[in-house]
Parts: sequence; C-alpha cells; structure tokens
Amino acid sequence: MERFRIKTTTLLVRVAVDEIVYVKADGNYSDLVLINGQSRKMTFQLQHFEKHFKLLHNADLFIRVGRSLIVNRLYVQVIDLIDQTITFGGKHLVRPPRTNNPHTWRPERDEDSDIYTVNVAREALKNLKDQLERMKGGE
Repeated sequence: MERFRIKTTTLLVRVAVDEIVYVKADGNYSDLVLINGQSRKMTFQLQHFEKHFKLLHNADLFIRVGRSLIVNRLYVQVIDLIDQTITFGGKHLVRPPRTNNPHTWRPERDEDSDIYTVNVAREALKNLKDQLERMKGGE
C-alpha cells in the first residue's frame, strides 16, 4: 500500500493513496477528503498536491478537474453535466463525523446516502468525462 506524505514544520500527515477521495482548493489552502469521512484543511495550494501525486506509482489514479479539484478516479460514480456535479461513491466511503467546530470543513453530502457531491464547472466536467471514457477498462 503506497502512502502519500505531507509534512510541514509542525505537521506530518501520512495517508494511504487509495483512501484519498479528492482534494479541493480553498484559496491558499486545500481540503483533503478521505474515504473515512475525515477532511483535513492543509496549508498547501492544489498545485502542491498535483505535483506530488505525479510522483506516485499510482499517479494515474488522480485527475485534475479544473482549477479547484483533484479527484481519485476510482471513486467517481456520476458526472452530471446538467447539474454540474461529480458524485463520489463506493462501498468504503463513510459519512463524515458530525462536528461543531466551524473550522472543520465538511463536504456537501446527500443526507440519505453515503455519497459525496461536489459542484464543478461544466467544461471541467466535460474534460473529466472524456478522460475517463478514454481510459482502458473504463476505470
């Protein structure tokens, strides 16, 4: 199991690559969202993640979608061009823990399911859809 490692002067985060659902830009920060429902705000811009994902053995798992999102293609379940959303799913995804901390970002969720939904620009979604359709075996 390959691990993605991020370190700063005060923090070391080690995450199994297959546990990363997506990374979403938030200004000069990024939100790293995992299959266990946890989300961690990181003090890195999205380009930092993109650069490091390219160094992984499974670099093809991660696809940049527009300016604000990198997705793990294995969890992309639905690309909806009309609603301009990506829905992530899979048997390992769990609902994020409830929290009263206003600094903890929670992805938008459908309360009746354990599926993440993220809004994305239409053109970026079209590009993602095309990339996934071209991939061997549809994955």
